[in-house]
Amino acid sequence: MTKIVGVAEVKRHFSEVIGKVSHKGEHFIIERKGKPVAALVSVSDLESIEKAGAKGEKRGLLAAIGAWDDFEGIEEVIEGIYEKRKKSKERRVRRL
Repeated sequence: MTKIVGVAEVKRHFSEVIGKVSHKGEHFIIERKGKPVAALVSVSDLESIEKAGAKGEKRGLLAAIGAWDDFEGIEEVIEGIYEKRKKSKERRVRRL
């Protein structure tokens, strides 16, 4: 589980935080004024992240977006969906 901590707290407990990251595999998001500015992860986790990035692997929404790259005629399919939804009497659809 990722823990969110402030910069001041990390400074006060730096050795403890580093120990939790390196020995327990915990992740920390560091915030300044309530906004995330950095993350602390183990070296092995960083290597995995970098390896995935180097391979071009995408996860989550990025993977879903990339999945449509090779789909020929996607514009026509989407237009057909909009047309069917326009004709539907059950709900109205706003154009993007």
